[in-house]
Amino acid sequence: MSKQFDVVVIGGGPGGYIAAIRAAQLGFNTACIDEWKNDKGGPAPGGTCTNVGCIPSKALLQSSEHFEHANHHFADHGISADNVKMDVAKMLARKDGVVKQNNEGILYLFKKNKVSFFHGRGSFVAAKDGAYEIKVAGAAEESLLAKHVIVATGSNARALPGAEFDETSILSNDGALRIGGVPKKLGVIGSGVIGLEMGSVWRRLGAEVTVLEALPTFLAAVDDSVAKEAAKVFKKQGLAIELGVKIDKVAKSKTGVTVSYANAKGEAQTLAVDKLIVSIGRVPNTIGLNAEAVGLALDERGAIVVDGDCKTNLPNVWAVGDVVRGPMLAHKAEEEGVAVAERIAGQHGHVNFNTIPWVIYTSPEIAWVGRTEQQLKADGVAYKAGQFPFLANGRARALGDTTGFVKFLADAKTDEILGVHIIGPMASELISEAVVAMEFKASAEDIARICHAHPSLSEATKEAALAVDKRTLNF
Repeated sequence: MSKQFDVVVIGGGPGGYIAAIRAAQLGFNTACIDEWKNDKGGPAPGGTCTNVGCIPSKALLQSSEHFEHANHHFADHGISADNVKMDVAKMLARKDGVVKQNNEGILYLFKKNKVSFFHGRGSFVAAKDGAYEIKVAGAAEESLLAKHVIVATGSNARALPGAEFDETSILSNDGALRIGGVPKKLGVIGSGVIGLEMGSVWRRLGAEVTVLEALPTFLAAVDDSVAKEAAKVFKKQGLAIELGVKIDKVAKSKTGVTVSYANAKGEAQTLAVDKLIVSIGRVPNTIGLNAEAVGLALDERGAIVVDGDCKTNLPNVWAVGDVVRGPMLAHKAEEEGVAVAERIAGQHGHVNFNTIPWVIYTSPEIAWVGRTEQQLKADGVAYKAGQFPFLANGRARALGDTTGFVKFLADAKTDEILGVHIIGPMASELISEAVVAMEFKASAEDIARICHAHPSLSEATKEAALAVDKRTLNF
């Protein structure tokens, strides 16, 4: 006998668990299925983000940044710290503890909001009388019947052809988070978010890191001026980044991995490393969903086909997050999850792709929202630009971190903010003001006229807005 629910969510990552909670808040009898396991075989909801992505990577970034500060920056503050060592095992254990806290937090939220949780892999069985039968393959097999289904099965790391992940020497984001000791030489293929963040972690701990990128430009999706500043800073820090490379072969041996490639000039090169992180993007995860059983449409990438409201080709079947079109970002998935739950309730859930913030948690952090200067030029949009360096910000000087700047792009006629780009300390937090401003269609003048606390990093945001009209006060 199937257990009946109004809404069944397949996947307990950011999109899935948030969708389930919001659906329950709206009065629906809701279930969430998730198969992630902890090291003891118990449930570990939160998806890639919580288990092998956003959360653990930030834990390692924080630990490695403390180590770097102790070794290279404490002396500037009059603090003597001799013979500083990193206990990698303890660092990894702390990371695992942070992950566990988040797993347990989600389970608590399910209980608080009366969401029924099923630990196992969810898959379609059949459509039945206006509902869908869902099988849960876990320790105990379950059969659920749902009027509405929200698919939130996330994504998997894309493997390099001929260099499949073994998570020992050729690593995805998962293996990169579990390296048991600092490798002498670390290779990274792909200079995106994961590659730069993981490369930064192990570089700070003493690894010699080389990043190989196929594209001829560094951080092509980022505003040009920010990308140039980042490239300069990362090079100074010791990250070796090669652009325009073409990978020929990846070979494993008992001692490590050798990458054969052609550089931007077409010259044959080899890179011998102890570990190789491959971060060349992610692919939608529909493996085992049994989409064909109900005729759920997938595109050529394996992503679930949805419209602007996250509706699939099937009535009352929805999909959100990495498994559908759009940026593969945890917060995008969360917003879609909330919007779908509200649409099921007859409300008007809304997600604005134009104001989704992006963040790279390197040091300096990089964050942006809206369009880049190169996009505005390509679109033929007349704009004004304003920029303010953290070098001229009192709080940044007190922190001892004056790298980078805030940059505003505004419409030349209306002054509406079209994009904000930040490289520098706490960029991930500062970008929120820009997101709010753009959601309310604020002008650069609006931000320039708002009082910001002194001294604070946020003053750089105000000054960059002032710079749009060429009237900065502190630079």
